[in-house]
Amino acid sequence: MRSLHLVLAALRRPGDPWFRHRPGLALIVIAGLFASVFALRLSAGTPVDAYSMLYVLPVALAATAFGQRGGIAAAMVAVALIVVWTLARDVTLSPLSWASRVGPLALLGVLLGRSTDRALRADAERRRLERTALLHRQAIEINDSLVQQLAAAKWSFEAGHSDTGLEALTSAVHEAQQLVSGLIRAAGMADHSEQVPSAVDMFETLARPP
Repeated sequence: MRSLHLVLAALRRPGDPWFRHRPGLALIVIAGLFASVFALRLSAGTPVDAYSMLYVLPVALAATAFGQRGGIAAAMVAVALIVVWTLARDVTLSPLSWASRVGPLALLGVLLGRSTDRALRADAERRRLERTALLHRQAIEINDSLVQQLAAAKWSFEAGHSDTGLEALTSAVHEAQQLVSGLIRAAGMADHSEQVPSAVDMFETLARPP
């Protein structure tokens, strides 16, 4: 379950449902639903009443929040509670009655949980492709701006044009700083990044004669 929580945490986005952002609260709600349905089953109705079908609520929430493993675990808990109810109330169920109660819960946990896992994997793959495309665009931008400016600076220094080379090198450093700042803002880490001196100022300070 720890690995599942790590995967879910990595996939969380601001627009995700509440149970993705607060899995602990989801577990509390699931446990509360199980307890409520079990108490209702013990205190009201007759064995032919369909109160046991209310277990689909916590099973569906578990499958949606935690995937197939969560759905299967919740379905097993629901079946266990039905068994406890039959023992506590001395109820005898026919094979067909057991199948009508256990079958839908098991299918719901498995199928809905599997659909949730597939949706999460598809979303992760889409985001991976988006990051790959972004890195490709950034590589092109770096090649078009920084690499060409550094090459021009190198050629200027080799030709003996120090002023032109220094100007191109300063422009490349400034371009690099802007690119890094843009990446930090795109990652949403602008408020958490350390305040560092300007790269251009540092370069000019080092280049200034004593």
